[in-house]
Amino acid sequence: MPQLRAIVVKPAALAFALVIALGASTDAQAAKKKKSKAPAVPAVCSDFYSSANADWLKANPLGADVASISAMGMLRERTQQQQRDLLDAAMNAPQGKVQKLLGDFWASGLDEAAVEADGSQPIAPLLDRVNAIRKAKEIPAAIAALHQVGIPVVFNFSPDVDLRALDRHIGYFTQGGMGLRDPAFYTRTDAPTRELMGRYLAYVKQILALTGTPQDKLDADAQAVIDLETRFAQVSKPLDQLNDPFANYTVVGVKELGKQYRNLQLPEFLEVQGVSDNEVSMADPQLFQQIDALVKSLKPEQWKAYLRWRIGDSMAPYLAKSFRDAEFNFRGQTLRGQTTPPPRWQQVLDAINQAAGPMLGKEYAARYLPDSNDQRAEQIAGQIRDAMGRGIERNSWMSAEARTEAKAKLDKLKIEVGTPRRDIDYSVQPMGRGSFGGNMLIASTWRHREEMKRIGKGNADRRWDVLPQQPALAYDLAQNRLIVTAAVLQPPVFDTAQPSAALYGAYGALVGHELSRGFDNKGRMVDAQGKLREWWTPADLAAWNALGARVSSQYGSYPYPGLTGIKLNGPLTQDQNLADLSGVELAWDAYLNAEPNADKAGKEAFYKAWAGMWAQQLSESQAAQMANSDVRAPGQWRANGPLVNQPAFGETFACKASQPMQVKEGEDIRIWR
Repeated sequence: MPQLRAIVVKPAALAFALVIALGASTDAQAAKKKKSKAPAVPAVCSDFYSSANADWLKANPLGADVASISAMGMLRERTQQQQRDLLDAAMNAPQGKVQKLLGDFWASGLDEAAVEADGSQPIAPLLDRVNAIRKAKEIPAAIAALHQVGIPVVFNFSPDVDLRALDRHIGYFTQGGMGLRDPAFYTRTDAPTRELMGRYLAYVKQILALTGTPQDKLDADAQAVIDLETRFAQVSKPLDQLNDPFANYTVVGVKELGKQYRNLQLPEFLEVQGVSDNEVSMADPQLFQQIDALVKSLKPEQWKAYLRWRIGDSMAPYLAKSFRDAEFNFRGQTLRGQTTPPPRWQQVLDAINQAAGPMLGKEYAARYLPDSNDQRAEQIAGQIRDAMGRGIERNSWMSAEARTEAKAKLDKLKIEVGTPRRDIDYSVQPMGRGSFGGNMLIASTWRHREEMKRIGKGNADRRWDVLPQQPALAYDLAQNRLIVTAAVLQPPVFDTAQPSAALYGAYGALVGHELSRGFDNKGRMVDAQGKLREWWTPADLAAWNALGARVSSQYGSYPYPGLTGIKLNGPLTQDQNLADLSGVELAWDAYLNAEPNADKAGKEAFYKAWAGMWAQQLSESQAAQMANSDVRAPGQWRANGPLVNQPAFGETFACKASQPMQVKEGEDIRIWR
């Protein structure tokens, strides 16, 4: 859960070619004239992406100091500006209580002079609580109190889906409590790691000094912090072992926790968080046994140094400049490679989204999502769902048994557009404009309380895991629901100024992309009843893998834009490419069913809208980074890849099978058509 920090010919070559031509003999020219010339391939049939996006690509050149530009990136930037405009209005002329709270929150963050004058005062009560610890038995209560305000120390505790019953959440106790996320940093001995740990130690000392540690104790306290975090790291799992949900799910009764971890007082911890469920997941007992032992065996002074450090580190981005500079110098420059911090407004906006994002989301949707767009978006999503039903009926690879289950699952699909259907509690205490750090703690405490309410029966669909003000379409596998945020319903995804065909080609195809995830090799793990059960037959899986291999081979033959001699990684991008192909298929089917008399102009608009979403410019370094790690294809191939398999695309633009934008007849890849 989000807490306070614990998608040509070069001119020279052309000139040279002209010189050679002008110097050719008359006989040679005559001989050439006798030869029949191959007809030129129309631009749309050679590289539809470049043809459809020619104006955009010309209007958006890549600057020397810019890594990438994309149509989708511009959408994200627009939504941030919209949020900024909303908060400015709420600050100057709020409409209602929620806007008053948000406007005051925004104003308190933008007032840098006030933030500077506030210093470390917002965290003074937390530090006083820690400094008052005298005995080991007082440590667990301090740990619980910090979790309650959204500062996770020692370990992490958060709600997530109960793998035995996907309609509910339980609380998960998991590893955490380290200032560095990867436990390997604490145990490796290579030179780069030692250098990093040296910088980390210096950062710990800076924060401890800022939180009141006397100069003569800084070295000892900083080493005490590193020692305690190293003890956590030594019994923590490597990061690659945290990705398997089943390996990190072990249900334990709360009463048993009290018996097994007496020093940590975990039942009391849960009570403070407002959790009354009688079960939790505790998948790493070795780690918590170590922590339980350390509570008793280590001196309180070491624990106090560690807790002061975690408070200061977590709250540093929201306090005076000395805190912010220390945090950015290590986490921004050293860890993330940033050269300069983001502008102040961006920092404050990120903070508000982190601590009070749902509040802002409700106001964002009310301001920027017209009812007509909301209704049209839900209508088209429903039509894509119907197309999915037809695809399930007619596809040639799915068994009768799987087809029956898929139809039952589709019948239970929920579609939520704009904001979550189940609203959350907005009864946040007034924050005022006096203290940005204080406001962060108030909002974070509220957010943590709301997260804890997700634990228990019937609460699994409480809120989304994305915010309405973030442009996103997502399929929630556990809840079998399609999520469409308010922010995504604007160009280039949802452009009401364009023909309706464009809505299907862009937004509809993205809906199809996401819906297909409920019925692919991941969706096969959750059945129509919302239970974890593989409902495909072995033959279904083999057929899907065969489709995937063909898609992987197709995309693996494409050159990576901006790189020489590098091909697209077909296996890495396979799942997303399958979903893109599915999305275009389903959206086209929905469009023709909605508009059976669609003309040529409408059909062209459909495909141009699809390609328009993926307009993109990449620097060579950015392309190299993405080629090795991005599970999505670059824009050119997200646009072109699915279309070469669509006979309807070839018919619309009169592309022949011998041309790049059309595969030979019978070789096209079909998933749901």
